[in-house]
Amino acid sequence: MNDVVEVSRVTRRFGEVLALDDVSLAVGPGELVGMLGPNGAGKSTLLSLVSGQRKPDSGTVRLLGGDPRDPASRVSLGITPQETGLPATLRVHEVVDFVAQHYPTPLPTGELLERFGLLDLARRQTGSLSGGQKRRLAVALSLVGRPGVVLLDEPTTGLDVSGRAALWDAIRDYHADGGTVLLTSHYLEEVQALAERVVVIDHGRVLTDDTLDAVLRRVSVRRIVVSSTDDLGGLAGVARSEREAGDRQVLWTADSDELVRELVRSGTAFSDLEIRGATLEEAFAELVAPTDKLVEASRGEAR
Repeated sequence: MNDVVEVSRVTRRFGEVLALDDVSLAVGPGELVGMLGPNGAGKSTLLSLVSGQRKPDSGTVRLLGGDPRDPASRVSLGITPQETGLPATLRVHEVVDFVAQHYPTPLPTGELLERFGLLDLARRQTGSLSGGQKRRLAVALSLVGRPGVVLLDEPTTGLDVSGRAALWDAIRDYHADGGTVLLTSHYLEEVQALAERVVVIDHGRVLTDDTLDAVLRRVSVRRIVVSSTDDLGGLAGVARSEREAGDRQVLWTADSDELVRELVRSGTAFSDLEIRGATLEEAFAELVAPTDKLVEASRGEAR
Protein backbone atom coordinates (compact mmCIF):
# COMPACT_ATOMS: atom_id res chain seq x y z
CA MET A 1 0.00 0.00 0.00
CA ASN A 2 1.07 3.59 -0.57
CA ASP A 3 2.48 5.64 2.29
CA VAL A 4 -0.11 7.76 4.08
CA VAL A 5 2.44 10.50 4.82
CA GLU A 6 5.18 11.39 2.35
CA VAL A 7 7.66 14.20 3.00
CA SER A 8 10.33 14.62 0.33
CA ARG A 9 13.32 17.00 0.46
CA VAL A 10 11.36 19.59 2.46
CA THR A 11 12.85 22.88 3.62
CA ARG A 12 11.01 25.51 5.65
CA ARG A 13 12.28 28.83 6.98
CA PHE A 14 10.85 31.42 9.32
CA GLY A 15 12.81 34.52 8.48
CA GLU A 16 16.44 33.73 9.24
CA VAL A 17 15.56 30.57 11.16
CA LEU A 18 15.92 27.31 9.23
CA ALA A 19 13.24 25.15 10.85
CA LEU A 20 13.50 22.18 8.47
CA ASP A 21 16.52 21.42 6.33
CA ASP A 22 16.02 18.97 3.44
CA VAL A 23 13.83 16.61 5.48
CA SER A 24 12.39 13.40 4.03
CA LEU A 25 10.04 11.07 5.87
CA ALA A 26 7.56 8.35 4.85
CA VAL A 27 4.94 6.79 7.13
CA GLY A 28 3.13 3.68 5.99
CA PRO A 29 -0.42 2.56 6.80
CA GLY A 30 -0.81 1.30 10.35
CA GLU A 31 2.53 2.57 11.66
CA LEU A 32 2.93 4.24 15.04
CA VAL A 33 5.88 6.61 14.72
CA GLY A 34 7.30 8.68 17.58
CA MET A 35 9.25 11.86 16.83
CA LEU A 36 11.80 13.07 19.35
CA GLY A 37 13.86 16.22 19.43
CA PRO A 38 14.75 19.20 21.64
CA ASN A 39 12.62 22.32 21.72
CA GLY A 40 12.92 24.10 18.40
CA ALA A 41 14.13 20.98 16.59
CA GLY A 42 11.42 21.25 13.92
CA LYS A 43 8.92 18.59 15.08
CA SER A 44 5.86 20.84 15.29
CA THR A 45 6.79 22.55 12.03
CA LEU A 46 6.87 19.19 10.30
CA LEU A 47 3.43 18.27 11.63
CA SER A 48 2.06 21.63 10.51
CA LEU A 49 3.22 20.86 6.95
CA VAL A 50 1.71 17.36 7.01
CA SER A 51 -1.61 18.76 8.25
CA GLY A 52 -1.68 21.49 5.59
CA GLN A 53 -1.53 24.40 8.01
CA ARG A 54 1.68 25.56 6.35
CA LYS A 55 3.39 24.84 3.07
CA PRO A 56 7.08 24.08 2.51
CA ASP A 57 9.47 26.57 0.95
CA SER A 58 10.76 23.71 -1.18
CA GLY A 59 10.12 19.99 -1.49
CA THR A 60 6.80 18.15 -1.46
CA VAL A 61 4.38 16.90 1.19
CA ARG A 62 1.65 14.35 0.49
CA LEU A 63 -1.11 13.22 2.84
CA LEU A 64 -3.06 10.11 1.89
CA GLY A 65 -1.85 10.60 -1.66
CA GLY A 66 -3.00 14.21 -1.98
CA ASP A 67 -1.99 17.75 -1.18
CA PRO A 68 -2.56 18.32 2.57
CA ARG A 69 -3.67 21.90 1.81
CA ASP A 70 -6.62 20.46 -0.13
CA PRO A 71 -9.57 19.93 2.29
CA ALA A 72 -10.45 16.68 0.51
CA SER A 73 -7.10 15.22 1.60
CA ARG A 74 -7.82 16.01 5.25
CA VAL A 75 -11.15 14.18 5.54
CA SER A 76 -9.36 11.16 7.03
CA LEU A 77 -6.99 13.21 9.19
CA GLY A 78 -7.22 13.69 12.94
CA ILE A 79 -4.97 16.16 14.72
CA THR A 80 -4.24 17.40 18.21
CA PRO A 81 -1.92 20.43 18.26
CA GLN A 82 0.13 21.43 21.29
CA GLU A 83 -2.45 24.02 22.28
CA THR A 84 -6.16 23.65 21.62
CA GLY A 85 -8.77 26.35 22.18
CA LEU A 86 -12.13 25.00 23.32
CA PRO A 87 -15.28 27.18 23.47
CA ALA A 88 -15.61 27.71 27.21
CA THR A 89 -19.42 27.90 27.37
CA LEU A 90 -20.18 24.78 25.35
CA ARG A 91 -20.67 21.49 27.12
CA VAL A 92 -18.31 18.60 26.45
CA HIS A 93 -20.87 16.59 24.50
CA GLU A 94 -21.81 19.67 22.47
CA VAL A 95 -18.21 20.18 21.35
CA VAL A 96 -17.94 16.53 20.32
CA ASP A 97 -21.29 16.68 18.50
CA PHE A 98 -20.22 19.83 16.65
CA VAL A 99 -16.91 18.36 15.47
CA ALA A 100 -18.62 15.06 14.55
CA GLN A 101 -20.88 16.87 12.08
CA HIS A 102 -17.85 17.54 9.88
CA TYR A 103 -17.33 13.82 9.17
CA PRO A 104 -19.41 11.29 7.21
CA THR A 105 -19.30 8.43 9.75
CA PRO A 106 -18.23 9.78 13.15
CA LEU A 107 -17.90 7.76 16.32
CA PRO A 108 -20.95 7.98 18.60
CA THR A 109 -20.37 10.70 21.17
CA GLY A 110 -21.01 8.44 24.14
CA GLU A 111 -18.60 5.79 22.89
CA LEU A 112 -15.85 8.34 22.31
CA LEU A 113 -16.26 9.99 25.70
CA GLU A 114 -16.27 6.64 27.47
CA ARG A 115 -13.07 5.60 25.69
CA PHE A 116 -11.32 8.69 27.06
CA GLY A 117 -12.85 8.60 30.54
CA LEU A 118 -14.95 11.71 29.90
CA LEU A 119 -18.48 10.28 29.95
CA ASP A 120 -19.21 11.61 33.45
CA LEU A 121 -18.19 15.09 32.24
CA ALA A 122 -20.43 15.12 29.18
CA ARG A 123 -22.66 17.92 30.51
CA ARG A 124 -19.85 20.01 31.97
CA GLN A 125 -18.89 23.24 30.24
CA THR A 126 -15.40 22.95 28.80
CA GLY A 127 -14.38 26.14 30.60
CA SER A 128 -14.77 24.34 33.93
CA LEU A 129 -12.55 21.40 33.00
CA SER A 130 -9.09 20.93 34.43
CA GLY A 131 -6.08 21.21 32.15
CA GLY A 132 -5.74 17.44 31.99
CA GLN A 133 -9.42 16.95 31.19
CA LYS A 134 -9.18 19.51 28.39
CA ARG A 135 -6.17 17.70 26.99
CA ARG A 136 -8.01 14.37 26.99
CA LEU A 137 -10.94 16.01 25.21
CA ALA A 138 -8.60 17.53 22.62
CA VAL A 139 -7.13 14.12 21.79
CA ALA A 140 -10.61 12.56 21.76
CA LEU A 141 -11.70 15.12 19.17
CA SER A 142 -8.87 13.99 16.87
CA LEU A 143 -10.50 10.54 16.69
CA VAL A 144 -14.16 11.51 16.38
CA GLY A 145 -14.15 11.19 12.57
CA ARG A 146 -12.63 7.68 12.51
CA PRO A 147 -9.49 9.06 10.80
CA GLY A 148 -7.04 6.96 8.86
CA VAL A 149 -4.09 8.92 10.24
CA VAL A 150 -3.69 10.95 13.43
CA LEU A 151 -1.08 13.63 14.20
CA LEU A 152 -0.52 14.13 17.93
CA ASP A 153 1.74 16.98 19.02
CA GLU A 154 2.73 16.48 22.66
CA PRO A 155 -0.58 14.68 23.38
CA THR A 156 -0.13 14.11 27.12
CA THR A 157 1.35 17.47 28.15
CA GLY A 158 -0.19 18.54 31.46
CA LEU A 159 -1.64 15.13 32.33
CA ASP A 160 -0.99 13.28 35.56
CA VAL A 161 0.21 9.67 35.58
CA SER A 162 -3.27 8.13 35.47
CA GLY A 163 -4.38 10.52 32.73
CA ARG A 164 -1.37 9.67 30.61
CA ALA A 165 -1.96 5.95 31.08
CA ALA A 166 -5.59 6.31 29.97
CA LEU A 167 -4.54 8.27 26.91
CA TRP A 168 -1.86 5.72 26.05
CA ASP A 169 -4.53 2.99 26.13
CA ALA A 170 -6.78 4.99 23.80
CA ILE A 171 -3.92 5.55 21.34
CA ARG A 172 -3.01 1.86 21.46
CA ASP A 173 -6.64 0.87 20.80
CA TYR A 174 -6.81 3.19 17.79
CA HIS A 175 -3.54 1.81 16.45
CA ALA A 176 -4.65 -1.80 17.06
CA ASP A 177 -7.66 -1.11 14.84
CA GLY A 178 -5.31 -0.23 11.98
CA GLY A 179 -4.91 3.51 12.53
CA THR A 180 -1.70 5.34 11.66
CA VAL A 181 -0.17 7.59 14.33
CA LEU A 182 2.59 10.19 14.08
CA LEU A 183 3.26 11.74 17.47
CA THR A 184 5.77 14.04 19.10
CA SER A 185 6.56 13.94 22.78
CA HIS A 186 8.92 15.39 25.36
CA TYR A 187 8.36 12.25 27.42
CA LEU A 188 10.91 9.74 26.19
CA GLU A 189 9.25 6.94 28.14
CA GLU A 190 6.03 7.76 26.26
CA VAL A 191 7.65 7.16 22.89
CA GLN A 192 9.31 4.03 24.24
CA ALA A 193 5.94 2.77 25.52
CA LEU A 194 3.99 3.48 22.33
CA ALA A 195 6.14 3.73 19.23
CA GLU A 196 7.36 0.95 16.98
CA ARG A 197 9.57 3.37 15.08
CA VAL A 198 11.53 6.40 16.28
CA VAL A 199 12.50 9.50 14.30
CA VAL A 200 15.01 11.80 15.99
CA ILE A 201 15.05 15.40 14.71
CA ASP A 202 17.51 18.08 15.74
CA HIS A 203 18.32 21.47 14.22
CA GLY A 204 15.82 20.82 11.44
CA ARG A 205 17.36 17.55 10.27
CA VAL A 206 16.45 13.90 10.68
CA LEU A 207 19.31 12.30 12.60
CA THR A 208 17.80 8.85 13.01
CA ASP A 209 14.85 6.97 11.54
CA ASP A 210 14.66 3.35 12.64
CA THR A 211 12.76 0.83 14.72
CA LEU A 212 12.73 1.38 18.47
CA ASP A 213 14.81 -1.74 19.05
CA ALA A 214 17.38 -0.69 16.45
CA VAL A 215 17.75 2.77 17.99
CA LEU A 216 18.33 1.29 21.42
CA ARG A 217 20.88 -1.19 20.04
CA ARG A 218 22.86 1.63 18.44
CA VAL A 219 23.69 3.16 21.81
CA SER A 220 27.02 1.99 23.15
CA VAL A 221 26.26 2.61 26.82
CA ARG A 222 25.02 -0.25 29.00
CA ARG A 223 23.78 -0.25 32.57
CA ILE A 224 24.82 -2.64 35.29
CA VAL A 225 22.60 -2.65 38.36
CA VAL A 226 24.16 -4.34 41.37
CA SER A 227 23.96 -4.45 45.16
CA SER A 228 27.13 -3.79 47.15
CA THR A 229 28.10 -1.98 50.34
CA ASP A 230 31.27 -0.73 48.58
CA ASP A 231 31.30 2.24 46.24
CA LEU A 232 31.79 0.74 42.77
CA GLY A 233 32.01 4.03 40.88
CA GLY A 234 35.80 3.89 40.85
CA LEU A 235 36.08 0.61 38.97
CA ALA A 236 37.88 0.72 35.62
CA GLY A 237 35.41 1.13 32.77
CA VAL A 238 32.70 2.93 34.76
CA ALA A 239 31.64 6.04 32.85
CA ARG A 240 29.09 7.15 35.42
CA SER A 241 27.58 5.76 38.60
CA GLU A 242 24.50 6.44 40.67
CA ARG A 243 23.15 5.08 43.95
CA GLU A 244 19.58 3.86 44.24
CA ALA A 245 17.76 2.77 47.37
CA GLY A 246 19.83 0.90 49.94
CA ASP A 247 22.94 -0.71 48.50
CA ARG A 248 21.70 -0.73 44.89
CA GLN A 249 24.05 1.02 42.44
CA VAL A 250 23.77 1.75 38.73
CA LEU A 251 26.97 1.70 36.69
CA TRP A 252 27.11 2.96 33.11
CA THR A 253 29.77 1.46 30.87
CA ALA A 254 30.64 0.97 27.21
CA ASP A 255 31.69 -2.66 27.83
CA SER A 256 29.48 -4.47 30.32
CA ASP A 257 31.32 -7.80 29.95
CA GLU A 258 34.67 -6.26 30.82
CA LEU A 259 33.21 -4.34 33.75
CA VAL A 260 31.71 -7.51 35.21
CA ARG A 261 35.11 -9.21 34.91
CA GLU A 262 36.71 -6.21 36.63
CA LEU A 263 34.12 -6.42 39.40
CA VAL A 264 34.90 -10.10 39.98
CA ARG A 265 38.67 -9.49 39.89
CA SER A 266 38.35 -6.72 42.48
CA GLY A 267 37.16 -9.19 45.12
CA THR A 268 34.34 -6.85 46.14
CA ALA A 269 31.29 -8.53 47.65
CA PHE A 270 28.18 -7.98 45.51
CA SER A 271 24.81 -9.55 44.72
CA ASP A 272 21.72 -9.25 42.49
CA LEU A 273 23.67 -8.18 39.42
CA GLU A 274 21.62 -7.17 36.36
CA ILE A 275 22.77 -6.01 32.94
CA ARG A 276 20.30 -3.79 31.15
CA GLY A 277 20.23 -2.15 27.77
CA ALA A 278 20.00 1.58 27.26
CA THR A 279 16.80 3.50 27.78
CA LEU A 280 15.42 5.68 25.00
CA GLU A 281 16.47 8.72 27.05
CA GLU A 282 20.09 7.56 26.95
CA ALA A 283 19.80 6.76 23.24
CA PHE A 284 18.35 10.19 22.53
CA ALA A 285 21.10 11.97 24.46
CA GLU A 286 23.80 10.11 22.58
CA LEU A 287 22.17 10.66 19.17
CA VAL A 288 21.74 14.43 19.49
CA ALA A 289 25.07 15.09 21.20
CA PRO A 290 27.17 15.03 18.01
CA THR A 291 24.87 17.60 16.39
CA ASP A 292 24.99 19.86 19.44
CA LYS A 293 28.80 19.74 19.43
CA LEU A 294 28.88 20.50 15.70
CA VAL A 295 26.63 23.52 16.12
CA GLU A 296 28.67 24.81 19.05
CA ALA A 297 31.86 24.39 17.02
CA SER A 298 30.41 26.32 14.09
CA ARG A 299 29.36 29.12 16.44
CA GLY A 300 32.89 29.25 17.80
CA GLU A 301 34.32 29.51 14.31
CA ALA A 302 31.86 32.28 13.49
CA ARG A 303 33.01 34.23 16.54
